[in-house]
Amino acid sequence: MKATEVPQIAGAFLFEPTPYTDERGFFCRTFDADVIRSVGLDPGAFVQDSVSRSARGVLRGLHLRSGAGEAKLVRCSYGQIFDVVVDLRPGSPTYRGRAFFELSDETQATLYIPAGCAHGFQALTGTADTSYRIDRPHDPAEDVTIAFDDPELAVPWPLPVTSMSRRDREAPGLAEVLKLLER
Repeated sequence: MKATEVPQIAGAFLFEPTPYTDERGFFCRTFDADVIRSVGLDPGAFVQDSVSRSARGVLRGLHLRSGAGEAKLVRCSYGQIFDVVVDLRPGSPTYRGRAFFELSDETQATLYIPAGCAHGFQALTGTADTSYRIDRPHDPAEDVTIAFDDPELAVPWPLPVTSMSRRDREAPGLAEVLKLLER
């Protein structure tokens, strides 16, 4: 497994496994504590695993957590997604930086997103299963959502949106969220 820094987001990493393939399919390690540790992260810090299933065109995000934030490992275990990370940590050298990825079951790559970054994705295939490994138990009172179509972020979503939650559809813009987070 190879770890690569994401230049647009300080502290973010892309972990790319080396699948073993043969006539049966493939096998690969999707989490390796030693590799996680090698980039300065604590593999034992992750306390919750979750998975979402989305149909083509479904958009989820942009989400982050207030307070201490939430670091996460994200992987598309089935299908393909367009994944977005926005650095909203005021003291970060990449503050307001954006990074875009295509994560898929073909590569099984995992993206590490530091606490304080917004995250969202859009399903590119008929079905896309996205797995999350999170470093804090979920607290809905800390959920923050930013409008997916905020012009300041100008995220180039690749497909028309077919569905999204009411919370995502009614989310405030980036400027309003940043004021909220400053409090």
